[in-house]
Amino acid sequence: MAIRNTTAWVDGLRPQVPTLSADELAERKGRGDALMLIDIRELQELIDSGAIPDSHHVPRGMLEFWADPAMGYYRRFFTEEAEYVVYCAGGGRSVLAALALMEMGYRKVWHLERGFGGWREAGHPVEDVAATSRWQRKC
Repeated sequence: MAIRNTTAWVDGLRPQVPTLSADELAERKGRGDALMLIDIRELQELIDSGAIPDSHHVPRGMLEFWADPAMGYYRRFFTEEAEYVVYCAGGGRSVLAALALMEMGYRKVWHLERGFGGWREAGHPVEDVAATSRWQRKC
């Protein structure tokens, strides 16, 4: 059996996930909509590039464990009532993460089209994570 092409696989899943553009997200944030932003990128990506202000960092590998109230890893910002916008660097991993949350039973989930890169390219605010993080790149 041939190895599945991940880009094609994710592209095939995209229609199943509600999507917000960077401008739509900025508009909703500006209106004061109670959106929970979930940044699933690796920690080093946040330090190197920054994050969307008011995001919760949830490493992709821990998402299901932190979102499950029955797990010892559970984080209380995951609630059935909240509205979630999941993002990664470019909008691929967030499709998979949003689907995972939806399959777990979370009903109000979107992924950010084009991810953090699209947010930054659209000129929206970026938090300098490196300025406050105890973690740093050691080159």
